[in-house]
Amino acid sequence: MELLDGKLVSAKIKEDIKQEAAAFLASTGRRPHLVAILVGHDGASETYVASKMRNCELVGFESTNIHYEADVTEAELIAKIESLNADDRVDGLIVQLPLPAHINPERITEAIDYRKDVDGFHPVNLGRMQRNLPCFIPATPYGVMLMLDHYRIDTAGLHAVVVGRSNIVGSPMSILLARNSVPGNCTVTLTHSRTKNITEEVRRADIVVAAIGKKHFITSDMVKPGAIVIDVGINRETSTQTKSGYKLYGDVDFDGVAPKSSWITPVPGGVGLMTIVGLLKNTLEAAKGTIYPR
Repeated sequence: MELLDGKLVSAKIKEDIKQEAAAFLASTGRRPHLVAILVGHDGASETYVASKMRNCELVGFESTNIHYEADVTEAELIAKIESLNADDRVDGLIVQLPLPAHINPERITEAIDYRKDVDGFHPVNLGRMQRNLPCFIPATPYGVMLMLDHYRIDTAGLHAVVVGRSNIVGSPMSILLARNSVPGNCTVTLTHSRTKNITEEVRRADIVVAAIGKKHFITSDMVKPGAIVIDVGINRETSTQTKSGYKLYGDVDFDGVAPKSSWITPVPGGVGLMTIVGLLKNTLEAAKGTIYPR
C-alpha cells in the first residue's frame, strides 16, 4: 500500500501557484482576488472558509470574506452576487454551502457569473466539463485528478466505481474519470443510495471513489486486493481528544481497507487539502483569463 499524500502534493502545487501569482502581480499590478460569501454560523462552513482565506494569503492572492447572518433574504444575497459579478476587481466568487433552508442553492449557484464560478458548480461549467471543453472544474474532483496526475497513476482502461452522485463531487467525478484525458479513460460505474447490491458493485472496482458522506461506509470486504481507494468523505464528530473539539472521519474504514489497497488517501490529509488546491488553480485561471477571456 502507498499513500496518496494530499499534504505533500498540495504543498508542491501551492508553491507553483504562488510563483504564478507573483508573476501575475508583476505584470498586472494586482493580485488574483477570491471573494467567499458565508451565510450563518455553521461550524464546518466557518472552518472551510477560514482555510480558503488563509490559503489565498499563503499563495499571494487577495481574499475577501463576506459574512451574512442566517436570516439574510435570498433577494439580498442575489443582489450582492450581482454586484460582485460586475466588479472587475473580483476574479473568483464562491458561496459556501450549505445555505439556510429558506434560500434555494440552485438559484444562488446560477446567479454567479460562470466566468467567476471558481467552485465549478454553474450549469455552464458543468456542461462544458461534460463536453471536455475548457471550464472551471468542481474543486474536489479537480483536486482528485491533480493528485492522480502527480503520482502518474495510469487510469486508462480501469474500472472506476464512484459511490455518491452529488453534483458537487460524485457526478462530476464520474465524468472526469470517463473523459478521453490523462488521467481518465476509465470505465465508470456511478452508484448511490438506491443502487442494488452496492457491495458487489464496489468490489469490482479498480478505483473506488467514496463520496457518500457516511463514516466508514466502505469496509474491507467491499474492496478487492490492489484497488486504488480515494476517500472524499469528511465526517465531523465531537471529540474530547482534540483541541478543535471534533474529529474527522472518512467514508472509508482506513485501517481495514488500507492493507488491501495499492494506493489510498487518508482523512484528514488527503482529498480535503487537494480541494483547496483546485479552488486556487481555478481562481488563478480566472484572473489570467485563460479559460474565459476577460
